[in-house]
Amino acid sequence: MVPIKTVQDLISKHSSLEKELSSGQIEKKQYAEKSKEYSDLNDIIKEAKQYSFFDKEKNELEKILNDVKSDNEFKNMAKNELEKIKKQHEENEKKLKLFLLPKDDADKKNAIIEIRAGTGGLEASLFAADLFKMYEKVSHKKKWKLELISISKSDAGGLKEVIASIKGKNIYSTLKYESGVHRVQRVPDTETQGRVHTSAATVAVLPEAEEVDVNIEEKDLRIDVFRSSGPGGQSVNTTDSAVRITHIPTGIVVSQQDEKSQIRNKEKGLKILRSRIYELERQKKEDERSKDRKSKIGTGDRSERIRTYNFPQGRVTDHRINLTLHKLEEFMEGEIFDSMIENLNLQAQEEKLSNLK
Repeated sequence: MVPIKTVQDLISKHSSLEKELSSGQIEKKQYAEKSKEYSDLNDIIKEAKQYSFFDKEKNELEKILNDVKSDNEFKNMAKNELEKIKKQHEENEKKLKLFLLPKDDADKKNAIIEIRAGTGGLEASLFAADLFKMYEKVSHKKKWKLELISISKSDAGGLKEVIASIKGKNIYSTLKYESGVHRVQRVPDTETQGRVHTSAATVAVLPEAEEVDVNIEEKDLRIDVFRSSGPGGQSVNTTDSAVRITHIPTGIVVSQQDEKSQIRNKEKGLKILRSRIYELERQKKEDERSKDRKSKIGTGDRSERIRTYNFPQGRVTDHRINLTLHKLEEFMEGEIFDSMIENLNLQAQEEKLSNLK
């Protein structure tokens, strides 16, 4: 149950902000912040007011029901109204609890997505490429901006590893549930007897940290330069343009060699490093996220799966919420991605609400 004082405080705050913003006397630098707070409260104020009036309305209706002088028709009307406001009260309480849940500051951030081929050799690298294409399609449909940071290709168009940044509105809150091991079951093109093979790829989604989020001091870094061994032509391979950055306090290592410029490789490497350090700090502060970390990066082992893509049966199953969608082709095209995310979000909210009880 949400304490009535907490709800009344929300109503008072909303009223106070309304007066303050309409007075025209608020400082410019505070206006945007207070406008945002007012807008957020606007989303819940109707429910808050209904919730605060519930006890009074309930008592009045119960008086009618208990009054021997009330006729049956009047009592039936009161009974129906009581059932209606009780149902509304439950809905309002749930919405208020969700509103009052601690906010994750990272939810509004852009994200860095890392996909790596896991168990399954060539087939795993082909699946890693398919997953990356899926996220590209989702980004295109949502008008997000996807920028490649680094890529390591395998044979037949597969990917050993790919790292990209995705920018837009509330990116991390949408993509954070993608972290973990994704398993695929299908018949490889090279399979002559039609046998279904199982392979896996790992996905890690990290909130993209800004410089203000993580302070990295030069003395804490060891930077090694070396000759790029990746594709890119002779101009790449004849200079020491590749960069390996080691963050000494945490032991996190990032290598970057996609750009011909050592400076650009260092910039990209620091972006990845900053996000990994930021996520590491978040893990220490949040038990929920720290428990989750192993499934985030994973070893690529099949047993750590969060989702299975079964091509022969045309289904995709998320094992965390026991949800199966028999529209695998549409899912890989980014068509019904939101349906999966909405269900994952709902479960996460339910878990948080149950922890409040």
